[in-house]
Amino acid sequence: MNIASYIDHTFLKPATLYNELKKVCEEAIQYGFAAVCIPPSLVKQAKKMVAGSSVKVATVIGFPFGYSAIKAKLAEIDQAVTDEADELDTVINLIALKNGDWSFLEKEMGEITQKIHANNKLIKVIIETGLLTEEEIIRCCKIYAKLQVDFIKTSTGYSEKGVSVASVQLIRKHLPESVRIKASGGIRNYEFAKLLIEAGADRLGCSASVEILTESRVPAKQV
Repeated sequence: MNIASYIDHTFLKPATLYNELKKVCEEAIQYGFAAVCIPPSLVKQAKKMVAGSSVKVATVIGFPFGYSAIKAKLAEIDQAVTDEADELDTVINLIALKNGDWSFLEKEMGEITQKIHANNKLIKVIIETGLLTEEEIIRCCKIYAKLQVDFIKTSTGYSEKGVSVASVQLIRKHLPESVRIKASGGIRNYEFAKLLIEAGADRLGCSASVEILTESRVPAKQV
């Protein structure tokens, strides 16, 4: 398994330094990661740093809590598009979800998906599975599949609970094959990463990407 091709090499610290961004981009090119996922204000710089490679630049919208207004998220998308981000990881309004306002959630992501796709970018919808019941996860799958999003993403990494194998399996069971899954939140070793891929994940959001890749290359012990 070429696990590098599954990885979005992620660095979303609020006080990210430019030399840290440079290191993340250089590692993504060196190891062949799918993308770098970095703060919105660093997209323009990251695009220059990965120019000429196959590495995509992903950034976040409404991050990490998702409760900003639709107009605010749309404005963030406009800026990300201007700065030439390739993929936009967008947090849903969890307040609306927990209060049962499913019509708002459909309206929100309908407008957002339309704008992102109109600009030929990919959308990953972050639903924060660690805060949701199984029924809420299933309902999210139905709504966002209908809107034809590109990915459902499990977690921001800022919640008290990240991704689980069970949540990826549940999402995969209730999505059409056309909608992919990005697993993220607490993926720190190769064994867990491999289990998530086997459960149905198409991408992995990791900050421990290099360590995971290094572990994947260690020969299995002979029994």
